[in-house]
Amino acid sequence: MISSKKVIIPDLGRSANMRAVRSRNTTPELAVRRLAHKLGLRFRLHQNNLPGRPDLMLSRWKTVIFVHGCFWHQHPGCKKATIPKTNHQFWKAKLLRNVERDRQAIRKLTRLGWKVLTIWECQTHDSVFVTQFLDSHFYGVGRQVVA
Repeated sequence: MISSKKVIIPDLGRSANMRAVRSRNTTPELAVRRLAHKLGLRFRLHQNNLPGRPDLMLSRWKTVIFVHGCFWHQHPGCKKATIPKTNHQFWKAKLLRNVERDRQAIRKLTRLGWKVLTIWECQTHDSVFVTQFLDSHFYGVGRQVVA
C-alpha cells in the first residue's frame, strides 16, 4: 500500500544556502560598524543581556542599533522583502514571527529606557546616508560630514 503522506525531500541547494546565512558579522553589519567607528562612536557587540540581542550597543548614549536584513525582517516597501513561492505558508509564518519578535524586542528595550535605531540592509549600500543618519542621531544636526 502506498502512503498518502507527502514526503519532503530537502532541496540541497537551498539547504546549503540557508547554512551560509549568518546572524552575526554580516556584510551590512560590518559596514555600519566601520562607519560608526569612523565617526568616533564606540560600542559593544551582540549584547545577549538585552532583549533582541542588538547588533551594536552604545551605552554612552543609551542607544542600541539593529542592522536588519530586508528579507529576514521584512523591510516595508523594499523589493528584497518578498516571501518565497516555494513552501509559501512556512516562509510567511516564519518571517511574520521574525517581525513580531522585532516589535517585542523594541518595546522591551524602550521600556528599559533605551533608544532603538534600525538600519536596513538596503540602506547600508549608501555609506553617505548611514553616516549622516548616525551623525545626526548622536551628534545632532548641522555638522559637516565627510564620508
